[in-house]
Amino acid sequence: MVSTAFHPTTKPPMAPIRRTALLAGALYLITFLASIPAAAYFLLPVLDDPRYILGPGQDARVTIGALLDIINALACIGTAVVLYPVVRRTSPVLALGFLASRILEAAIIVAGVMALLAVVTLRRDVAGDPGADADSLLTVGAALIAVRDWSFLFGPGLAVANALLLGTFMYRSRLVPRVIPLMGLIGAPLLLASNLGTMFGINEQLSVLSLVAVPGIFFWELTLGIYLIVKGFTPPPTITGVDGDRQPSSFADVP
Repeated sequence: MVSTAFHPTTKPPMAPIRRTALLAGALYLITFLASIPAAAYFLLPVLDDPRYILGPGQDARVTIGALLDIINALACIGTAVVLYPVVRRTSPVLALGFLASRILEAAIIVAGVMALLAVVTLRRDVAGDPGADADSLLTVGAALIAVRDWSFLFGPGLAVANALLLGTFMYRSRLVPRVIPLMGLIGAPLLLASNLGTMFGINEQLSVLSLVAVPGIFFWELTLGIYLIVKGFTPPPTITGVDGDRQPSSFADVP
């Protein structure tokens, strides 16, 4: 007699390299999900109103934006930490450089967040005092907003280094289709030119040049995140290291 009892099957465990790709892709998407709402909505009251420090304020909204920026900073570090073992297999130099640039980017972002939270604190604790000097508070508030504006230029501006370092690795290793890192490798010099122009007062941070430069970097990171989640890494039979050596493409032991 044939038994018809149901025997549940155990789903095979996910390969470590697939988990790495999935986690890295998710962290890249988190940087978008956190940073875009923060810049486009939650932080606008303090960024757009020069007299915010003296007004009624929207402290809860600004604080939520600050928390989103901190999440963005932590996710930035996370992408580099997760991808470090993969990049290190063929280029320790690129791996270390990518990790360092992401940590620096996160630190600069957090510095900008602290500046905005300082404006919130001054508005809440000092601006309402009878003896508060309104002109001095406006000057301090403007200075803190300027710190945040510069951090917004230098922090995300490090996407240039990230694109050049990780993009070079991804382009040479072919772990993702080459068109993905190519967007970053093309966008990086354009963004660098735009940022340098802003530093020297040649163009505004939001200008025609920045509108040309930003999409390459934006879609490089967005597409990379989506591809890693949906497809994962697709290693070819061999990988050409940065030094030109041919190396095996097996990443089975990547943690």
